[in-house]
Amino acid sequence: MEYKLKYPVITISREYCAFGRTVAAALAEKLGIKYYDKDFIYKTVIESGFPEDVVKEESEAMSSASKFLEDMLGVTASYSSSFDKIFEAQRGVILKLTEEGPCILVGRCANVILRDAGIESFNIYLHADIDIRKKRCAEIKPEMKDKNLEKYIKKIDNDRRIYFRRYAGSEVDDPRNYNICLDVGRAGIDKTVETILSLVAETCE
Repeated sequence: MEYKLKYPVITISREYCAFGRTVAAALAEKLGIKYYDKDFIYKTVIESGFPEDVVKEESEAMSSASKFLEDMLGVTASYSSSFDKIFEAQRGVILKLTEEGPCILVGRCANVILRDAGIESFNIYLHADIDIRKKRCAEIKPEMKDKNLEKYIKKIDNDRRIYFRRYAGSEVDDPRNYNICLDVGRAGIDKTVETILSLVAETCE
């Protein structure tokens, strides 16, 4: 089945282990377009000139500890500056990708970056019950099986929340930032993809 997109870009924000990449990949396959997630990191490295390990650590995980030091002690100005430079590099990559054709962008405040740039997009937020996300986390990170999965998930969620708050100026789970919020745990992946397709594209006869 062929689809005609109603929007030039689709963005997906998500809780950790709420199947964001899985849904993006399925959508991209059905629509015949590209999706970008980890690729951001490598493109950002090229654009920013930062070492790859630094970008991986900082690109979407601004820790509360570093933010506290920045706000209260003022001793991490250069560290904060590296965050900002990496974000600006990622922003440039996101805008460039949208110029290359229709695509799906996962995370990195893409919805707000595009909004501020005046680029139309359909913005999605995916979430799921913690027990479902714990099960998913155990599947993709088998080395975590004997550790506190819930604590790990909540830490990554919090890191992303801090990152979004800093660079988007609002809360990552604020529904006003999105066209639709979906509980992937209740709907299931197939139904989630089907629902999104019905909103972002129409079938070609």
